[in-house]
Amino acid sequence: MAMTHYPPEITASEGARLTEVSKDWALAHGLTVRPPPAVLAAEADSQNILATAVPVTLFPSPFPKVCFEQGVAVQKAYNELYASISQDEEFLAAMVKEIGDSDDFITELWKVHLRVKEEGYVQHKSLGLFRSDYMVHQDTAGSGPQVKQVEFNTIASSFGGLSSQTSQLHQHLSSTEYPLLSNPIARDSLSLPPNASAAGLASGIREAFISYGAPRTNHSKCVIFLVQDGERNIFDQKHLEYSLQSSRDPVVPVFRLPFSQMQQHTRLADGEGRELLYTPPQLVAHTFEVAVIYMRSGYGPGDYVGPDAWESRYHLERSAAIKCPSILTQIAGTKKVQQVLATPETPSNPSVLGRYLSADTSSSSLSALSATFTNIYPLDTSEAGLKARQIATDPALCKGYVLKPQREGGGNNVYRGAIPEFLRGVPEAHWPSYILMELITPPPVSNTILRNGKLEHGGVICELGIYGTCLWDQQAKTISHNDQVGYLLRTKGDQSEEGGVAAGFGCMDSCALV
Repeated sequence: MAMTHYPPEITASEGARLTEVSKDWALAHGLTVRPPPAVLAAEADSQNILATAVPVTLFPSPFPKVCFEQGVAVQKAYNELYASISQDEEFLAAMVKEIGDSDDFITELWKVHLRVKEEGYVQHKSLGLFRSDYMVHQDTAGSGPQVKQVEFNTIASSFGGLSSQTSQLHQHLSSTEYPLLSNPIARDSLSLPPNASAAGLASGIREAFISYGAPRTNHSKCVIFLVQDGERNIFDQKHLEYSLQSSRDPVVPVFRLPFSQMQQHTRLADGEGRELLYTPPQLVAHTFEVAVIYMRSGYGPGDYVGPDAWESRYHLERSAAIKCPSILTQIAGTKKVQQVLATPETPSNPSVLGRYLSADTSSSSLSALSATFTNIYPLDTSEAGLKARQIATDPALCKGYVLKPQREGGGNNVYRGAIPEFLRGVPEAHWPSYILMELITPPPVSNTILRNGKLEHGGVICELGIYGTCLWDQQAKTISHNDQVGYLLRTKGDQSEEGGVAAGFGCMDSCALV
C-alpha cells in the first residue's frame, strides 16, 4: 500500500480484533509491566502476581530509512566518545564545578568518586550500556529529514527488553492480521528492521563478566542487577536477565538486588582486592563474587534517601566489581556534557569532539556525529549562556525551546511558554544547572495507541533510541568491546511533552522504514 495512506484507517470491529490479538500476544510474550495505580491499587496485588500489557501502537510507525540508518551509523562513534569522556577526569571535574552547588545530586556523586580516588580504584574496567535518543527533524516541508539527538543515556538505559518484544509483536501482526484488514497491508510489504536489543545488551554484560577474569576468592562469579524497590518495569529487565542466563559458556548467574539492600547483603572480601561478595538472602548457603553490577537504579536523587544510600554507592564504587556505569560514566551522561559537545562552535568556543575520538576517526565520522546535534546552550554567564538567558526569559522567544535539568527520568523538563515563569521561581545562582535546548520539529505522523485496553487514535511524535555496548579500561585508555545493539522506538500523542513509557505518557512502538 502507498505509505501516504499508512497506517491505514480501520473499522471499529478491526480495532477490537487488533486489540484482542495484541493484548494476548503481549501477555504471552512478556511485553508487560506490573499494573500501574491507575489500573489497580497496589494493595490489591500485594503478592506481585499480576502483569498488564504495555501501552503499544497497533502499527509500527513510519520512520525515514535515511534517519534510522543515520542513528545506527554513528552509535559506535558515540560509544567511543562517551568512553573517552569518562576517562577525562579533569574535564568532568570542570563540568561538576560549572554545575556547582545548584545540583546537590551531581555534587554528592562527585564526592563519592573523590573518596574512592583517594584510596585508589581497584577496578579500572568500565562497562557502558548506552542509548542515544533522537527525533526526526525537518526544517521545512521541502528539506530532507535528519535525526537530531535529544539526549545520551549512560545509566539505566531502559526498554531494551520490551523493545525487541514490540518489534516481534509488529512482525506477528504484519504476517497474520494486517493482510486481513479492509485496507489490507500485504504480507512482508513493510520494511521492519530486525531488533535484537535484549540479546545485544545482555551480550555487553556477558563481555564484562568474561573480562573480569577468574574469581579471586573461592566463590563463583555472578552478575547483579541493582534495582529500585517496587520496580514496575521489571519484565523489561527480566528479558536481559533471561538472555544472560541462557549463556552456557560461560554460565552467568544473575541476581536482582534492590539498591536499598546493597549493604545488607554484600560485603568486601578481606585483603586489598576489595572483591564484592554477595550472599542471596533466599540462598544463604551460597556466596558469590560479583563480577558486574548493572545499575537500573541510582540515577536520580530519589534513590538516595539519607546518608546510608550514599554509603552504599561508595561501597559499590570502591569494590572490584565492574560497574555499569561507574560514577565518572554517570556524570559523563549529564546534560551539561551534552551541552558542551553541542553548543554551536565559535572562535572563542572551539569544538571538543576531536579531543575524544581516536586519531583514526575520519573527519566524515566527526561530521556525522556533529550532524546529529541540535543547538543546546548553557544557562550560565558565558557569551552563549547570556544569549540563552535572554531567550529563556522572553515569552515569545522561549516557545521554540525546552529547559532541562541534569538528571535522568521523565517529568523533569520544562517546555516552551512555561520556561520564564519556572525560572522566576529558581534562584539565579542555580540557573547554570539547567540547559536550554532548541526544540526538534518532527514531521506529522499518526497512529493508534492501545493503552489499558482502550484505543487512542491521532497525531503522534516518535523518539528513536539506538543502543550501544562498550567496555573499556580507564587506566590503559583502551576499548576492548564496542558494538551497536538494536533500537527502541517510543511514541507519544503529539499533545504530550514527556515520552517515558513507564511514566505513563508514551508507548512502545517499532519502525516501518520509509
